[in-house]
Amino acid sequence: MPFKILIVDDDLGTRLSISDYLELSGYAVIIADNGQDALAMVKANCPDLIVTDIVMPGLNGYELVRQVRQQPHFRLLPVILLTARTKTQERILGYQSGCDLYLPKPFELEELAAAIRNLLERSQVIQAEYGLSCKDHFNAVGSVETLNKPQFIYNQNKSTELFSSLTAREKEVLELLTYGLSNADMGHKLHLSPRTVEKYVSSLLRKTTTSNRAELVRFAIKHGLVE
Repeated sequence: MPFKILIVDDDLGTRLSISDYLELSGYAVIIADNGQDALAMVKANCPDLIVTDIVMPGLNGYELVRQVRQQPHFRLLPVILLTARTKTQERILGYQSGCDLYLPKPFELEELAAAIRNLLERSQVIQAEYGLSCKDHFNAVGSVETLNKPQFIYNQNKSTELFSSLTAREKEVLELLTYGLSNADMGHKLHLSPRTVEKYVSSLLRKTTTSNRAELVRFAIKHGLVE
């Protein structure tokens, strides 16, 4: 079965050029011209990767990624943001929303294809290691907690010890991180400043010996630190 890629862009020319190139490269492609339809297609088609524009009517790319990340079985779904917005703060917002790669327009289709291959290879390694896949979730109950739990916790004692060492706030921050929330969003929910949230994130990185937020989320899911 070929990998399934969801292309989301309100520009017809962009959608067609990307989809044609990827189909010629051997991928199965589905397309949407707005974020709301894309969100429904994610749930219905369970793609292996999403390529989405940011500026779209209704649900924009940032919000699309946030809502996708809020669903447990799509927390690790690879997402590439395509946009003409190149300011640093806009790129930061893209990563905070939960994207894996921010690719500015104009871009070369060959570069996009290389990025897709890299993210899919990484995704396959993660799924093989953690026993985690979208189809598994839908075939089971639809919850990370019910999916082949022994594969998530290969050392119950160490996982329990680590979880016990986390403070109540660290556990709350860790749970919110898995939904792809920004420091500001987490701070709003926990009534903390973004700077304070960042301190908790830094502490979690140190305790789990991970180097970035993506690794931290994968670590937390693998070791059963989040539900």
